[in-house]
Amino acid sequence: MAGTVVFVSTADTDLLAVRAAAAELPPDFPAVMTASPAIGDQVDLDGVRMVVVRLLGGRGAWPTEFDTLRAACADASVPFVALGGEAAPDPAMTAASTVPAGVARAAHAYFSAGGVPNIGQGLRFLVDTVLLEGFGFEPQAEMPAFGVRGARRHDAASPTVGVVFYRAHEMSGNAAFVDVLCDQIEARGANALPVFCYSMRADSTGTVPVVKELLAGRVDALVTTVLASGGSNAADAEGWDARALTALGVPVLQGLCLTSSRAEWTQSSGALSPIDAAMQVAIPEFDGRIITVPFSFKEPGADGVPVYVADPERAGRLAEIAVRHARLARKPNRDKRIAIVLSSYPTKHARVGNAVGLDTPASAVVLLRALRDAGYAVDDFPEDGDTLIHALIAAGGHDVEWLTEDQLATASSRVDATAYAGWFALLPKGLRDSVCAHWGAPPGQLYVDRGEIVLAALSFGNVLLMIQPPRGFGENPIAIYHDPELPPSHHYLAAYRWLDFVWGADAVIHLGKHGTLEWLPGKGLGLSADCAPDAVLGGMPLFYPFIVNDPGEGTQAKRRGHATIVDHLIPPMARAETYNELAKLEQLLDEHATIAALDPTKLPTLRAQIWELVVAAQLHHDLHLSQAPDDGEFDEFLLHVDGYLCEIKDVQIRDGLHILGAVPAGESRINLVLSILRAVQTWGGAAGAVPGLRRALAEHFGVDERALLAAPGELIVVPLGLRAAAPGPAETAADAVDLLESLARDLVAGMDAAGWDAAGGIGVCLDVLGEPVDDVIRVLEFAATEVVPRLDRTTDEIDNLLAGLAGGFVPAGPSGSPTRGLVGVLPTGRNFYSVDPKAIPSRLAWDVGVALADSLIARYHGDNGSYPESVGLVVWGTSAMRTQGDDIAQVLALLGCLPVWDDASRRVTGFDIVPAGVLGRPRIDVTLRISGFFRDAFPHVITLLDDAISTVAALDESDEVNFVAKHARADLAAHGDQRRATTRIFGSKPGAYGAGLLPLIDSHNWR
Repeated sequence: MAGTVVFVSTADTDLLAVRAAAAELPPDFPAVMTASPAIGDQVDLDGVRMVVVRLLGGRGAWPTEFDTLRAACADASVPFVALGGEAAPDPAMTAASTVPAGVARAAHAYFSAGGVPNIGQGLRFLVDTVLLEGFGFEPQAEMPAFGVRGARRHDAASPTVGVVFYRAHEMSGNAAFVDVLCDQIEARGANALPVFCYSMRADSTGTVPVVKELLAGRVDALVTTVLASGGSNAADAEGWDARALTALGVPVLQGLCLTSSRAEWTQSSGALSPIDAAMQVAIPEFDGRIITVPFSFKEPGADGVPVYVADPERAGRLAEIAVRHARLARKPNRDKRIAIVLSSYPTKHARVGNAVGLDTPASAVVLLRALRDAGYAVDDFPEDGDTLIHALIAAGGHDVEWLTEDQLATASSRVDATAYAGWFALLPKGLRDSVCAHWGAPPGQLYVDRGEIVLAALSFGNVLLMIQPPRGFGENPIAIYHDPELPPSHHYLAAYRWLDFVWGADAVIHLGKHGTLEWLPGKGLGLSADCAPDAVLGGMPLFYPFIVNDPGEGTQAKRRGHATIVDHLIPPMARAETYNELAKLEQLLDEHATIAALDPTKLPTLRAQIWELVVAAQLHHDLHLSQAPDDGEFDEFLLHVDGYLCEIKDVQIRDGLHILGAVPAGESRINLVLSILRAVQTWGGAAGAVPGLRRALAEHFGVDERALLAAPGELIVVPLGLRAAAPGPAETAADAVDLLESLARDLVAGMDAAGWDAAGGIGVCLDVLGEPVDDVIRVLEFAATEVVPRLDRTTDEIDNLLAGLAGGFVPAGPSGSPTRGLVGVLPTGRNFYSVDPKAIPSRLAWDVGVALADSLIARYHGDNGSYPESVGLVVWGTSAMRTQGDDIAQVLALLGCLPVWDDASRRVTGFDIVPAGVLGRPRIDVTLRISGFFRDAFPHVITLLDDAISTVAALDESDEVNFVAKHARADLAAHGDQRRATTRIFGSKPGAYGAGLLPLIDSHNWR
């Protein structure tokens, strides 16, 4: 009797390999049926002789259905073989098997070895051993951990693009999508080197074997479809270490292999599912990868098992981007042609080169000099920024109020209208129709002179300086800038296509935030050929100097324009800053962009919070709204708010603008360091958390800085010591703040005069305060050892930009404002990422985590009439990234702990223990299983959980009501000597808050 063997796996590659292996088995072999956990527990056991289940993540990946299926097999006397999906056997899965443990372990060896031949022998082994058949089997063959797929041509004179994909695809015969990409790379004149491996993460020696053995020195660019390569690094302030990949020294591009079908992607405006957005975009950005386009999709096979199917057109776009990056390393600088594009927002002569926080005229001059010094063919150019901009405007600026016929006639950069019409005809019909509906037939009416489209540009040899074409005209040019429906004009399309096809740009530099390309219509992420940014930019490499404290808009450029960000320093700061509500609103807008891509279920809550802040800041009057917009109008509303905030931020009180690559010095350095030291530093280095300088001074003099700031007009008694230390009015809380600020400035100025020698902190403190103050000295030493050395590396902005233009790797780094306690964003000059791993769990995730904990407890109590004593949870890094920490919040809520957030940085700085009387229920013992990626990406959360569990376990039971968590347990990796999170115990409060923690948060106004 043949019967059926059912194979269930969470991995499509497993299913494909089993299907391929089954096709080579003897005709009288039992039929092999494959299924994914999506079947639930609905496996018909009629005629089934054995069930094999292989789960990545173990039983936790399919908990309820796994147990149901196992029980059904036991009732039907069907052997049940449970195998883990990792390389090492999973003891829990082995124990769940109803076959002998030795048989399960041997079967695991076959399947973990991989490859269709091994899978076939594994099936033979199980049928012979468990079902007592006699087909015969061989021991598993050793398969390579990594290797090169097939043999392809290699021309030493051509650049080489490496393509890295998962070993499982090679082993299962599911690598046709890689072949399509490699074919497209070769069609563009480059060599393709397809390489498979388990992962790109470093081993215990700090090396990535596949990089060391197969890629180093052999590739000029790398396309990878595997997960991020970084790991934890206790010595690094931000905890992420991608040095092994960085050392490869070539641009690394992320090729998107979506888990959805092409039809689903085509029909979606968002384009990527939350899980794809997290795993294939947000996480790889930690490595400094360039985000490209989807080129492979999951399509159902003939038997229902999904297969990866490449889209030739999108694979071609990815190949073009990769090959053009690779050519940057091979082409001599003297032969490269570089286009520098300045924004014009809005389209006025007075706004040419307008970029948030950046002096673009002066920066353009610095950049031109740097290119000349690096060997680029740069002809003479004005060495003064103002002269340069006036020359550019005279060449034909876009301001229609001032543009003359003579300027149009004499402009040197011109696009032949007939040639443009030919390029336009190649665009997808939907995009062509949209452009023509708004701007007429090509070449349109804007900036057209005698059958040519005129551009505003200056040529300096092989470097072109150009004003970005306007998006359009109207009564509200700022709204046009953000309009998600307005297609680019013919003039806009012609400018970039001319740069590519005629002028021959090897790379484009958008100099400073406020470009418009990233806001053109199309999918929010994972662009298609119909998307305007893709049609405009084509495959040209884009480098984008962008202010470090605006990850929300910078992320748009990274993800919609395959941009390599080279972040730059904020401008020199004076004392005045944005209003509290506006700063918080900016943070929420940044969070909205992340939530929309990764976890859209949280949008209603976040939108409510945004509207509350808009009302609190009275912005709804300026925006002419009396009530919150409907959900369908909210995205457009956010665009208007974003534009409004851009205007507000542009008129912040600053002490000048930053010049690209310029190290702050003199008074500018004093002002900036003073601004940085005002915030509590939520940094994770050896110094641990560092108090704000002004707060440290306030505590020394016996006043509370927060209380002073909360009621600045209140009359107070200013301590005599503070009066004596700093002269000035001393009647109100505001006066006290001024005195503290004056002392802080004297301390920073003293350190600056002493050359920022850390050992001089004591002497400066004595000079200013007359006595050593430990916390003040610690802040000054922190500034001398961390802040100023990082500021001294601002030259990286130019150096890394030049490295990128030379086909090198621009390292990744975090984003945010250094004046809000985020010193880790320094030094600038890095390709920033937008997700802050130290802001997990977020406040929104906390709300969800509490609801999850309460729901779990309520369900258990309803079923059993008692509270659970222990709960086991699996914590995954990708889930934490996507949801901002729902599961972490659930753990803390079960324990009865409450995260503490820093208001300025949104980072979690510790936790509070909620007393049993307030909690209203027992604490729940938590057992954790934590994924390897989570350990690497979130070491600070490991510390937080460890501290929370340990603190709860050590509580005196006599102080608790119904306290059952006597011995909390956690499977946690060692986390070095990082400082333990600070904890505070709430004072006793009445139990009127009831069960759950949300009312408690409300009572503390922590939202």
